[in-house]
Amino acid sequence: MNDMPMVRFENVSKRYGPLTVLDNLNLDIGRGEKVSIIGPSGSGKTTVLRMLMTLEAINDGVLWVDGEPMTHMMQNGKLVPATTKHIRRIRAKIGMVFQSFNLFPHMTAMGNCIEAPITVLGMKRSEAEERAAELLNMVGLSAKKDHYPSQLSGGQQQRVAIARALAMRPKIMLFDEVTSALDPELVGEVLQVIRKIGREHDLTMLMVTHQMGFAKEFSDRVCFFYQGKICEQGAPAEIFGNPKNERTRQFLNAVLEAG
Repeated sequence: MNDMPMVRFENVSKRYGPLTVLDNLNLDIGRGEKVSIIGPSGSGKTTVLRMLMTLEAINDGVLWVDGEPMTHMMQNGKLVPATTKHIRRIRAKIGMVFQSFNLFPHMTAMGNCIEAPITVLGMKRSEAEERAAELLNMVGLSAKKDHYPSQLSGGQQQRVAIARALAMRPKIMLFDEVTSALDPELVGEVLQVIRKIGREHDLTMLMVTHQMGFAKEFSDRVCFFYQGKICEQGAPAEIFGNPKNERTRQFLNAVLEAG
């Protein structure tokens, strides 16, 4: 099983009525690989993450996670659509941090980080609190553990959201435009935390981002999406330094000029 990639999209398509958002996507993401997804709005970037979180159902193909099909399951030697129980078990390996922080407003930073480990994983409160304290310390928020979201800046809320996702001990972390709702001066503190996770945790990381400098520095591979397909992919130095595809060049020129 370990020779399988951590994530595999096998001929995956997603449609909304006549609109095809992802068109026969084939993408393998290796264990521990850090992949950035870039591209214009509407190119299918966020849909990739939402399908992995099972927030969007796929129309065709099979989605594999950690060597097992997630959208399907084996029955009598063939793949059939997965049960809710099967999907929930596989999805437990995935954590996601969203564009909007999605914290529970009535819970403190600590409360947000221990809720799911206790209720979903069945962790003892003392163990969950110890783990949450370690993670809040890692994201630089030990002093804010008893603060409610309304008492925290946007950057601090996003760092709590990252700690909360890590509290579930995922093997895969997804980041969806995690800095786009932040004031510019707060972007750096969140990216610094993501860098730290990349260094200190053996996680597969998949990130949709408009932060081109960060994607270039942080990623093992960059995938440029356009009209529901991967138009070009490769090492950051290749994609940013010498893109082969005309559409990639146009996009990067527009983004870098705007920046």
